[in-house]
Amino acid sequence: MYILTFDEEWDEYFDDLPPDIKVRVLKKLKQIKEGLPGRHMEHGLPIFVEEIGQYRICYIQDDKNKTRKIYFAGKHKDYDKWLKGFR
Repeated sequence: MYILTFDEEWDEYFDDLPPDIKVRVLKKLKQIKEGLPGRHMEHGLPIFVEEIGQYRICYIQDDKNKTRKIYFAGKHKDYDKWLKGFR
């Protein structure tokens, strides 16, 4: 089990999601909290990504402290823009 923390911009991303996708994101966050094995976004980056149809959730995992910090949720095209800004 992990402790979830959220980036300060998380609320903006989450608020922009359609209501039905918000429900699906919340279910996926529960799985992430329970220890769902993450998939690295790209080799060399500490970011993990989870897919929900055409939407993505991005987070960084700290195994030592058992935390996962959630940064982004949004459409695939917005995720590409977010990733460019994150690097």
